[in-house]
Amino acid sequence: MEGLTEEAPLPCPNPPAEFSVFLETWEKLGITCKETERPEIMVDDQSVRRPPFSMPQDFQVQVKIFGAHQLHGNNIAPVVKILIGDKLYRTRIKKGINPFFNEKFFHNFHYLSPTAIFEEIISIQVVDSRARRSKSEIGACQIDIGTIYRSPGHTIMRKWLGLCHSSKPNLGIRGYLKVTISVLGIGDHAPVDHGQLHETGPTEKDLFISATVPIRLANFEFLIYSAEDLHLKTAVTSRLFAHTVKEIKSIMNPILELEIAGQILKTKPRFHTEKPKWDQSLKFSVQLPCMTNHIKLRVLDWNKSKHNDVIGTASLNITHISSIGAYSRGTFSGFLPCFGPSYLILHGGEKALSQSFLDEEPFPLLSSTEEGLIYRGRVLMELVSGIQDTKTSTEKEVSHSTPRIYKQLKEHQNKKDYGLCVIFLSSTMMPAFEDLVHFEVTIGHYGNKMDLNYKPLASTTRYSQAVFDGTLYHHMPWKDNKPVVSLISAWEDISYRLSSLNILRIAWDRLKSNLEALKSIQNPKNPALPRLWKKLLEELREDCRRPLPKMSKESTFITILDKNLLKLRHKVLSELDYEAKKSTHEVMEMVPTAENWLYRLNGVLAEPQSSIPDVVIWLLCKGQRIAYARVPVHTILFSKSGPFYCGKFCGKAQTLFMQYENQAMYKGKWGQQGLKNYPIFSDVTAQQALPMKDFQVPQGWRWEGNWFVEPQRRLLLGTDITQNQILEEVYENQTRDPWKRWAPAAIPDTDMIGQPVPAKENMECPEGWFIKENWNVELNQAVDDEGWEYGVGILPSGIPKAWTAVEKTYHSWRRRRWVRQRYQKTEEQRHEQKQSPALSEEEEGWEYGSFDSKFDLSPQPDSKFRHRCWHRRMVPTEDTSISPIFFLEKSLEKEMLKAKEEKKEKDDPMAQINFLMEQEFSTPFIYCIIHKPRYYQLLCYIYQARNLMSNDNQTFSESSIQVVFLHYGQRTRTLETSLVPTWNQTLIFNHIPLYEKPRDIEENPPLVCLELWQQNSYGKQSLCGRSMCSPIVYLDLKNRALPLLSWHPINKMPGEEEGEILAAFELILETEMVSNQRSPLMSIPWKNGYYTLPQSMQPSLKKTAIEILAWGLRNIKKAYSPRLLIECGGETLETARIEDYSSNPNFPQAALLLTLFLPQEEAYAPPLVLKVVDQQYFGIQLLVGQAVVSCLRPYFCDPWAKDYVAPRLPGMKLSSFSLISFSPHHSPFPLAFNLLRGERGYILGYVPLHLFPAALFSTEEYIHEVDWWSKMLWASGESKKWDYKDYYTLKMYDCELEAVPDFQGLQDFCQTFNLYNEKKTEDSPIVGQFKGLFRIYPLSENPKQPSPPRQFQNLSERQSGPQRCFVRVYVVRALNLQPKDNNGLCDPYVILKLGKTVLGNRHDYKPNTVDPIFGMMFELKCTIPLEKDLKITLFDFDLISPDDKIGSTVIDLENRLLSSFGARCGLPKSYCVSGPFQWRDQLTPSHLLERYAHRKGLPPPDFSIEDSITFNGRTFKLLNFEQHTPPIKHLGPPKERLALYLLQAQGQVPEHVETRTLYSSTQPGIDQGKVQLWVDIFPLHLGPPGPPVNINLRKAKRYELRCIIWETRDVDLQDVNLTGEKMSDIYIKGWMHEMEKDMQKTDIHYRSLTGNGSFNWRFVFTFKYIPTEQICILSKKEFIWSLDRTVEKTPPRLLIQVWDNDKFLPDDFLGIIELDLCEMPIPARKPSKCTLSMMENKPKWPFKFTYKHVSLFRQKTLAGWWPCQILDNGKWRLSGKVNMTLEVLTEEEAEDKPAGRGRSEPNQYPTLHAPIRPESSFLWWLSPSLSIRYICWHHYRWRFFILMIVTSLFIMLLNFVFSIPYYLAMKLFTPEIRIAGPLPEAVTRTKSTTTTTPRHSSTPFHSPSSTLFHSPQTEAGHKNSTNYMDIFF
Repeated sequence: MEGLTEEAPLPCPNPPAEFSVFLETWEKLGITCKETERPEIMVDDQSVRRPPFSMPQDFQVQVKIFGAHQLHGNNIAPVVKILIGDKLYRTRIKKGINPFFNEKFFHNFHYLSPTAIFEEIISIQVVDSRARRSKSEIGACQIDIGTIYRSPGHTIMRKWLGLCHSSKPNLGIRGYLKVTISVLGIGDHAPVDHGQLHETGPTEKDLFISATVPIRLANFEFLIYSAEDLHLKTAVTSRLFAHTVKEIKSIMNPILELEIAGQILKTKPRFHTEKPKWDQSLKFSVQLPCMTNHIKLRVLDWNKSKHNDVIGTASLNITHISSIGAYSRGTFSGFLPCFGPSYLILHGGEKALSQSFLDEEPFPLLSSTEEGLIYRGRVLMELVSGIQDTKTSTEKEVSHSTPRIYKQLKEHQNKKDYGLCVIFLSSTMMPAFEDLVHFEVTIGHYGNKMDLNYKPLASTTRYSQAVFDGTLYHHMPWKDNKPVVSLISAWEDISYRLSSLNILRIAWDRLKSNLEALKSIQNPKNPALPRLWKKLLEELREDCRRPLPKMSKESTFITILDKNLLKLRHKVLSELDYEAKKSTHEVMEMVPTAENWLYRLNGVLAEPQSSIPDVVIWLLCKGQRIAYARVPVHTILFSKSGPFYCGKFCGKAQTLFMQYENQAMYKGKWGQQGLKNYPIFSDVTAQQALPMKDFQVPQGWRWEGNWFVEPQRRLLLGTDITQNQILEEVYENQTRDPWKRWAPAAIPDTDMIGQPVPAKENMECPEGWFIKENWNVELNQAVDDEGWEYGVGILPSGIPKAWTAVEKTYHSWRRRRWVRQRYQKTEEQRHEQKQSPALSEEEEGWEYGSFDSKFDLSPQPDSKFRHRCWHRRMVPTEDTSISPIFFLEKSLEKEMLKAKEEKKEKDDPMAQINFLMEQEFSTPFIYCIIHKPRYYQLLCYIYQARNLMSNDNQTFSESSIQVVFLHYGQRTRTLETSLVPTWNQTLIFNHIPLYEKPRDIEENPPLVCLELWQQNSYGKQSLCGRSMCSPIVYLDLKNRALPLLSWHPINKMPGEEEGEILAAFELILETEMVSNQRSPLMSIPWKNGYYTLPQSMQPSLKKTAIEILAWGLRNIKKAYSPRLLIECGGETLETARIEDYSSNPNFPQAALLLTLFLPQEEAYAPPLVLKVVDQQYFGIQLLVGQAVVSCLRPYFCDPWAKDYVAPRLPGMKLSSFSLISFSPHHSPFPLAFNLLRGERGYILGYVPLHLFPAALFSTEEYIHEVDWWSKMLWASGESKKWDYKDYYTLKMYDCELEAVPDFQGLQDFCQTFNLYNEKKTEDSPIVGQFKGLFRIYPLSENPKQPSPPRQFQNLSERQSGPQRCFVRVYVVRALNLQPKDNNGLCDPYVILKLGKTVLGNRHDYKPNTVDPIFGMMFELKCTIPLEKDLKITLFDFDLISPDDKIGSTVIDLENRLLSSFGARCGLPKSYCVSGPFQWRDQLTPSHLLERYAHRKGLPPPDFSIEDSITFNGRTFKLLNFEQHTPPIKHLGPPKERLALYLLQAQGQVPEHVETRTLYSSTQPGIDQGKVQLWVDIFPLHLGPPGPPVNINLRKAKRYELRCIIWETRDVDLQDVNLTGEKMSDIYIKGWMHEMEKDMQKTDIHYRSLTGNGSFNWRFVFTFKYIPTEQICILSKKEFIWSLDRTVEKTPPRLLIQVWDNDKFLPDDFLGIIELDLCEMPIPARKPSKCTLSMMENKPKWPFKFTYKHVSLFRQKTLAGWWPCQILDNGKWRLSGKVNMTLEVLTEEEAEDKPAGRGRSEPNQYPTLHAPIRPESSFLWWLSPSLSIRYICWHHYRWRFFILMIVTSLFIMLLNFVFSIPYYLAMKLFTPEIRIAGPLPEAVTRTKSTTTTTPRHSSTPFHSPSSTLFHSPQTEAGHKNSTNYMDIFF
């Protein structure tokens, strides 16, 4: 039979029960010190440790809105709304399509778990404040907090978010919003933003998540088919774990709800059904990549009038159902999200369980906050996605292919029966339950006996009483009768998916195990490292080449996701196999490579289509579910394909049917008469009657034997069942008789509380036990010599309540205690003999008590009831192909179905419910009887503990270790007064029976529980933590080798370590000893009454020296004469006392030496314990504080190494210099000189004369083009151009100077160790600090070998004493401060505190800002180390209420002064003797180089050769660093410049600005903002300091922008005149960004018919501008009641808008031009060249060049045409062109060349005349002819041309038609032509005269000569000739 062997663990730290499951443990051996030590955060003298990530904690969300770009809309006033959780934030309203906001918002989440906070969504929406609410949305974007937290630095920095319309995402991107969003937990630091305040539009790299995947819209279509098993309880059970445990389904109206990134869609409700069929499609338009990873699904019970109840919830992780190709390095590009068709499991229930049922000791119940604990049904659904290209509706019915899909689902997803068998092997570490408990196993609704809607199965164990195990816990006394639970459930065949998951899980587990082994190797040269790496590669290749199961159509419905996952998994496995085969990684690359493989393998492990719910094991008491354990179903799946494809658990069992018989005592006899309402035969609770005769054998089974009584080995209250020895006690009681003599009391023998017990003479030793020594009187308590204790009897019992050891005459009662020890016989501890199945003995097997209390094996005086258990065995009648367990359940199911049909005929619902309740009690209890268990021996080697803290303020705790294995327990000896207890003890557990197979035990042994117990000075013990350890199992002693000791972490809460224990464990199978084989006990030595560790297991010790530099104690509030105790490895060293702590807190003798023996292995090295004890008055010694140095590895050194240099105090020989004193009159620094004067008026120190150049004392003032802010802004990235970056630069650190890795925390000379006076917790106060250092090195055991040189030297009191210093603190600015006012801003100011000196003024606050720029310098004098902690605090100014504290930071000035990295004053880039970057240190670079050589033990540098320096044996020349002299002013001499170059090469601290995080005690560990500053420290004995750096704030310069509007072209025409012509009345608005109050307008160009307009109008804008930062400074009041003006920084932008004037309607918007004065396009020379491409920052096509952009502040004047644009149908288009001249002038230039606004005076530079506008712009009746000409000719000229051409053609056509008949006639009748001689002259003359006759002559003229030729013929010829003449002439 295949099944599951499972025992469930319960929650820590105090679990109600613990089963033999195999919890994962983490080995800490070999992990670096940085990994083992949790970082601490200093908050107001408190140390705040980062809490475990899984624990609830505080989180903070920071959202900064910079600005928007290309928002869709015309003439909009956008505002940004940010919804975080349930809080809505708003920005201020801006204007334009490219608004600039620069606002920041903070939202705090208090005490929430990370899993809950990461599902919250940040919703950002941009709306138009001028539009109606329904049409106001411009675009929105939603991001879940988890996505941001998983980003680098928990921040998305300066990213552009694509905005899409929430209800119409198919419209595409509607603009971009630039944001920075951070999610910070305790200990997280927000990254510093060094970007410019104003930047250009979005680029590809700045788009959020678009660097790898372009932003596109996808369509998610969810096909919702149906649901099944929906379950919602009725009002009968109002809570999940109520006392009424029966559940009945209520009539429900299910409705399904889907949510993605805030979008919610719902299906239609289905009424009165638990198996709804929706057949609907829900569609979402989602932006890819999706900014949320979760798809949430909820099934609700729809109620029209009330709130919808949640039936169940489920979620899909988008990363599990899609891929972007990140896990594969090949060409695989991933796949879109897809799912199903498959079932999605619903879960419901409450978050926590009730704990009100226990009356005495509260028991911690389930503390999980996880929702969805109870199975509530399944939903059949499918997800199909695709890139969106068309508009889609939000909801529609499923297409006609649904019946086909249902048919496929019916064919391929036929349910099959799954058999589940669970064997409970043990249940230990349980509390003392007052009632019976049992276990229940469920898978889905199967096995849930609380739900009466489903058939009951054999899913529960029998009720039992937890038995005391002799330590602190109880256990279930199952012994060899192991409860077995079996149930059959029907699910789809998804073995293909689960088998694939098992294959991948094996590969992942093996790779992870090998990686952990690889990490445990500390030494890269360890020879075991290549072997482990080879093993990792071989196993990885073996796992990757193992084939995944093939998809079978008969067994699995293959989905698209199955195919995609198979392809992805094959791709990843093949790549890992290839990379492992070709692996040639170096030692340092092994771990990162293996971690990358593990990450990629983990990415393909998820299986979202697992439609079978998990197995849940419940612990129940009094009908309430107390605890649970979930078992993933794939871990218990059996597969015929082989062991790699199936789960882990398998087992066999026999079945037993059990029942109880009850009797009561009636009239002194036991019988059935006194049972009253209890049945004779019932279950164990006596609530359900179960007559023996009613039990019928199921079909296919038969009885084997008769009923028999269960023997008394179940022991419901047998406290001695697991004890090898029992202490028995009897109290002898006596009272005074009337004669005042002592006589036996009425009840002479009682227990401790006075209850009667048998006399000690009558108490017999039970069978199997023996007694070594008989009864003795207990004398070790507060009794007299005879053991009596006395008291005064109190009625009515007469027993005293208080006892005393001294007898008085008034005492009336006394008693004494008799005890004896009873031991169990070894030979009787074997398996109990079987009882004979007979009923002959009437008194066999009874247990006595009552049903509402515990039962005992023997009758008690108050026993009223007794019961015993009857058994009868069943066997199957024939051999079956399945296991008998599951065959039994099949038989029971058939019987139930048959009986249920009979009940249904009655149609009585209550009858059906009663039937189900009857069947629940009729289900059998099944046991697995193991007659021959295997016996084992457990050896626990407990050596040492470390990292413990005391529970008492003045003394260390007494510590001991308790080992719990199953229900056996032992404890080590108790060690007193030690934080590093070393027990060196072996605990031996003999003869432990285990019932599993030896091979199974070897693979998965039961865990050993280690518990650390500490006892304070009052004797109270407390549990500090637990650790679960896995022993090494040996089945054959021949292969046994002693295990290695390893560190095991002690945890009190998950992830919260309380210490570590060095231990090892081995579990040995007990076998018959061979003659030549030695017992394991023979190798364990016995010493002082306990077993110690074998010598070979104990760490090998070596003589070692620990040198201690005990520099001093700090920040102890009240101390007189403290001293330091150092403990390590059992050795103690004590320093000399500090005589006067208030005047000098340093130790008089700093160098100490401690010689001891330490383990050679660094991993076994004990910690170093530091304890400060103060000697007070009257000899009182008080423990001030203590610290533990847990990791000693950083302090190991080799003193014989050539390159090793011991730490030295910074000092130099001043006698080698010429010293001269300064008078006040010669000092250029009056303030510094005054600080040099002591109390007596003389100078405290001297300084060499040549240390300061002569130019240092000059009072000449220089005027420079650059200042300190120039290089600061360039270093921070806020200024892109800096011409002096090679000479004047500084370093910007985004963290504290101590956090820079190169500077070793500035603790290279001495480190700071925090002292605590109690157990170190998350909020432990720090009571003081110890400053010191350690060096550890081995010593030779040969006394003749010389000792190594000492590492630390004792210094004189002058060298180690306090120093007077002059300190300058430069506070530059603060960033991201927490707002303290209601407007989301604050009014910060700075307060400095050093010792008792406090500087700062609350009236110097910066109003209304969270990013103030202070630019302040503070000067202080102090004595270090008495005043070493510089505390910088920022407060919020309030006029009436007390000022709020924003945050503070603390700087240790002593560390900076003593550090060898030169942190007291940073090194500049160049050495300048004057100017704005003048050298400010007290010593020149050459003397600093000498000082550095002295500290490092190097020979002093040689400056004898000109322009060269010999340093550390090498000669350096200035030419090596400078090829030519830098072209800058005020450079110092070459020697100093060369020395500076050498110092910079040594890694000294450069000139810098550090960024310090502010913390507040109100929100410990949460970033409250940052402050940027630096500190210069000048010891007064080195002379006066250099000049201070001027960091005063830059003053904005006043500029004037003149904009001349000349004309417009091609402007859109909006109006229509009376003639139907389009026209516009054009005018232009203009203003500077954020200066709408200074808006200016031109006059109106009326009746523009062409879109052209003439203006000749001048706009004049004045503004304040900082050229170096390219920002404008605005100062204005937000509201009329505001006290202060708000200073804002905005980019210099000019907005030009073109409008159409209307008389009665609102003016029409025609277009806008927005120009950035710092980066504006060059205007076009001609209107034809003016296009929208001029405004593009990025070309749309690869071959197109970016249009040139320039700065108006550099060009001064620009003139030409700029395009005007407008949004039309979602796209920007050209709406006109404007001809402008832009000129920017300084204030002086504007005064020299004044000009008025518009055309007003002074109208000059240039003079603007009134525009000559065309007449058509006037009213038509003023010039009708011109208007007609403009109207007709301008618009209809082409029509006139066409009309004239058509008319001409028409006339020609008519002429042609009229002439064609004549021509045809002439063509048909052609006349004859004769040729004659020349005509006479008269005739010729006559003809000429005729031709010249005037036309007005009416009568023809005939000359007389014409008659000479007249005749008929001639007349005819004349006529003809005349016609011809007409033709020719």
